[in-house]
Amino acid sequence: MIADRPSQPDPAQAGSVADFVRSLVQLRQWAGQPSLSRLRSLGGQTVTPDGAMVDALPKSTTSHVLRQTDRLPRWDFVRAFVTACLRSCDVPDELIPEELERWRAARTALAEPVAPPPSGAEERTSPAMPPEPREDHALELLSRRVVREEDRARKGLLSGYNIAPVSFGLYADSIRRDDVPGELADDLHSIGRLFTGLRPQRLLVVGASGSGKTVLAIELVLQLLEPFVAADGRPGHPRMVPVRLNAARWTLGRPFEPWLAEQLVQDFGLALEDALRLVRDRRVLPVVDGLDELDPEPSMGSPRRAIGLLTELNRYSDLSGRRPGAVVVTCRADRHAELRAAGVELDNAARIHLHSLTTEQISTYLHARWPDGHLCEKHRDDIHAALSGPAGKAVHTALATPWRLLLTVTAVEAGADPVELLRVDPRTDPREGAVSIGRRLLEAYVPAATGLTPRAALGTPYRSRQVRSWLVHLADHLRWQATRTAEEDRPPPGLTAIDIVPHLLWPIGGRRRVQALHCLCSVIFAVIAMLAFWTGSAVDSPGDLRAGLDPEQLLTLALMAGWVAVATGLSLSPWPAAAGGRADVPRGRRITGGLLGALAGLPVGVLGGLAGLVLTGERIFGPVFAVAAGGTGGLALGAVIGLTAAGRRGAERMTVSEVVRTELVTLVGFGLCGALTGLAPLRLSHAGPVPLAAGVTGAFVLAFTLGVLFKITTGGWSKDAELAHPREALHRNLTIGLAFGLTGGVAAFLVFVMNQDIVESLACAIVGGVTFGLAFGAIAWTRTMIGLVVAAMRGLLPLRLWDFLDWACEARLLRVSGATYQFRHRELQDFLTPSGSAGKGTGRLWAGRRRAGAR
Repeated sequence: MIADRPSQPDPAQAGSVADFVRSLVQLRQWAGQPSLSRLRSLGGQTVTPDGAMVDALPKSTTSHVLRQTDRLPRWDFVRAFVTACLRSCDVPDELIPEELERWRAARTALAEPVAPPPSGAEERTSPAMPPEPREDHALELLSRRVVREEDRARKGLLSGYNIAPVSFGLYADSIRRDDVPGELADDLHSIGRLFTGLRPQRLLVVGASGSGKTVLAIELVLQLLEPFVAADGRPGHPRMVPVRLNAARWTLGRPFEPWLAEQLVQDFGLALEDALRLVRDRRVLPVVDGLDELDPEPSMGSPRRAIGLLTELNRYSDLSGRRPGAVVVTCRADRHAELRAAGVELDNAARIHLHSLTTEQISTYLHARWPDGHLCEKHRDDIHAALSGPAGKAVHTALATPWRLLLTVTAVEAGADPVELLRVDPRTDPREGAVSIGRRLLEAYVPAATGLTPRAALGTPYRSRQVRSWLVHLADHLRWQATRTAEEDRPPPGLTAIDIVPHLLWPIGGRRRVQALHCLCSVIFAVIAMLAFWTGSAVDSPGDLRAGLDPEQLLTLALMAGWVAVATGLSLSPWPAAAGGRADVPRGRRITGGLLGALAGLPVGVLGGLAGLVLTGERIFGPVFAVAAGGTGGLALGAVIGLTAAGRRGAERMTVSEVVRTELVTLVGFGLCGALTGLAPLRLSHAGPVPLAAGVTGAFVLAFTLGVLFKITTGGWSKDAELAHPREALHRNLTIGLAFGLTGGVAAFLVFVMNQDIVESLACAIVGGVTFGLAFGAIAWTRTMIGLVVAAMRGLLPLRLWDFLDWACEARLLRVSGATYQFRHRELQDFLTPSGSAGKGTGRLWAGRRRAGAR
């Protein structure tokens, strides 16, 4: 024990969890009350399960843990916190391990034993989620990803762990009370027990904007899965995995079950076959969040899309087909009233309504966030005074939801005066006063969040005017997306009113302008690629073309022009796809896949080289070169295919017929490049018409086949991927595109060295391969980069948009939801959406704001 400092707290004296937490608080006081920022810096960093380095003591986490006296802190937190406190008062490093052992022993003595799995009567009280005896890898994979995704979403919404107390009321006509086991509290902690006691298991959650519907949905998902989480953090096998879905992604007329399976593939990386099976066997509990976000606001008549989705959900049955299927839906109160007026409800569903926060609940939250002695203690009293003052009704109405309360505390912690924020004339109608306060809080949120989160990267902080301008353009783009979604029969995934998808942001720069520039760039890249091939092959010279074109030259130019036309046509695609998530495959499996691919490609390449030897009559290369060049090309192509295929084990695979049907133009482009590559040595050897036709046709078919293999093995999810970052698909698109080009460059290099020196052949192959990849493979990435540059030049978005989006998530202005970004709250998005710009199209945004964003 460290003896040179009296009154150091002794954790061994803690007889309860509350005493242990108080010992931690006392240890911080003994260390001189170091700030949360200093504790974070002294606590060091830790590695998350997905390999990322994060702070061991984030300020919000530390503040929350020290206030929560009913839960034993994790050992990782205790170890980092005790270490930081001891380092803050210069305790020698050699004495810290002894102190840590004392705290570890005290915590271990208080740790509760792991509860045994339910059995008998207890098991019957939770019939919705009994343990699954049969091992199902797809179900385990889905459970693991749902737990991690919802944990990330919860922390993003709450800025840590602290949340205002959300309570709800149960409509008496919508549930039988005897179906609910035991005494039920009307708060977040009981929502899981409420749902497991429902018969049928159908729940409709209704509440005002910002009342906590999404947080309640997340809590429900986590509570239903919590009993099946083993000690190592991996879920067990629940009978039904709850999955939260964004209702805004559903399109009118789409059957619910195929759409549900499609979301499991897109958001959680399941193979399509597994997703369809789990949906068919009712192993998935759909938690449909945001029914109110399906139709535009303000309402332009009956909410057609919401009515359509409810109709689909009312058709959704259980496995027997004779009872309603289990489902949870959240909806804003005013939209729910519209649906009821239209005679549409979620049939056979229990209905709960989220309550507004009471004055006592607001006070409890503020006391928990700003305890006595906190820097904002005075402001807490000012808010209490406003709630009990002459205009208290208007103030309470404005702060009666967790979202508005979060806006208030964020603004106050950034330095705003709560007296000014909550100022309202007592003679004003309370509703009008609440609207005025709400507008003031929203106006203050972006500057407050910006000020509280200085930009760590590059050293230069963002300015609130910049941030607001960029967010305004993103919000207006989302409204444009909503309009486009309503106009298109099958919009691309992510084109919704709430999802910010990186590879769908290019229209912000101006849809027609960006498409025209992309087409021009693709033509330039394609022409450069063909010129590099023409120069590298050295079959013709410019002088040879002045005397007229012979049939072989015409064929060469036709193939080159055809490939340029294919690349140009692909660049005109309305929505270039950037499909595919992460492929975090173990290195050993990658190496194994590459080796197997190389071994398979070696004999194919050798056979191809020998076939070329026969067709050219040994006039330009001999058997040794044929075997060496063919084997090298086969090794390279096989290794690349093997590396990409390794990331696809157990994931969804397109069939050959699907690839040919959906990617025919791309495959023709592959075939044309193969034909060009095979034509060059045939022309150099002056082969006759029959060998020429046979060689060109064979090369076309071989390249076409390789294109099919590339399409099957690239893209999609790896079975080992955990979570997809919103930009992961875009990054993979560039990687795959360059893989297309450079593997083709290997084949081209082997042709070039027949008639050129190595340096010139290598230069032509690299230039041609890169431009080939950008024009032909990385179409979505190229379109997105062009759109981003144009938007940045017009002052609509920052040039380093990805850094900004990540920072905005850290500042709690945006959040990551699955593989997309979203605004922190829909009210914030609506507030920032400029009025009067609907229908003008993305890119025609306020000229004055463009100048403001550039400053």
